[in-house]
Amino acid sequence: MKRFTVDRIEGDKAILECENGTTAVFDRSALPKSIKEGDVLRFDNGSCYLNAAETEQRRKKIQKLMSSLFED
Repeated sequence: MKRFTVDRIEGDKAILECENGTTAVFDRSALPKSIKEGDVLRFDNGSCYLNAAETEQRRKKIQKLMSSLFED
């Protein structure tokens, strides 16, 4: 099983970052329709799944880090 994060979307392509730091380009049509930048995807047995729980954890962690940097 491989885990990727959606780095960016450029037209009909999605640029994904692998957990080891490498990047890969995929056709958006091969991925879940609802993906957006920052989503965590899991590839398992030739299928791709959105990992909603891990995506939410990642977003909360990033928001917490940003809040600590930009406190009033």
